[in-house]
Amino acid sequence: MSDFKLDCVLFDLDGTLVDTAPDLITCLNQALAAYGYPGVSGNDVKSLISLGAMAMVKYAASNADEARQSQLLESMLECYQHNIAEHSRFYAGIAETLETIENRGLKWGVVTNKRERFTLPLMQALNLTQRAACVISGDTTANSKPHPEPMLAACSKARVKPENCVYIGDAAHDIAAGKNANMKTLAALYGYLKDGDRPENWGADGLIETPHQLQHWIEATLCH
Repeated sequence: MSDFKLDCVLFDLDGTLVDTAPDLITCLNQALAAYGYPGVSGNDVKSLISLGAMAMVKYAASNADEARQSQLLESMLECYQHNIAEHSRFYAGIAETLETIENRGLKWGVVTNKRERFTLPLMQALNLTQRAACVISGDTTANSKPHPEPMLAACSKARVKPENCVYIGDAAHDIAAGKNANMKTLAALYGYLKDGDRPENWGADGLIETPHQLQHWIEATLCH
């Protein structure tokens, strides 16, 4: 990594930068209750968050037909849009990591498959909008992760080169997206991993167990 010049740190959003599970699961359970379905526990569906809200709905209401699942999804998302950051919080150590990045003169941004209608209000609620050099959502570009297009759009907006970026995410498609864009990649083991996930086989440049470890990785890289 001696020829690697770190200019920008890019984050996945849900399960990497922010623990959004409490709000997503609360709204899923509210939708299920409205249609007479039993609720689900956080541990049951948390690992599905990286796959999107419909994956959560299909798990929770697996016996429902497609039309009813679509109704449940719309009800869940309507709730979520109005409760975007009631209980969502930074992971422990993220606030300090962002400060480290900024204090070292680096840029940072977000590349998520979450839709703009949810990403932008969440970033605003967490007071991140003005701090981020770029925010790319799942519908900002024609293609979403693992396609490299959103990654390259982030670099263009932040005015950095992909080869000078590191991307941190908690899903295999996050690491694939970063690699497809010629970035360094780190797998966030503290995120929403699924049973059967093998992050050590994703091809990431490193495995990060806590945001504090990410902070140490950044410092070590800059001092290399």
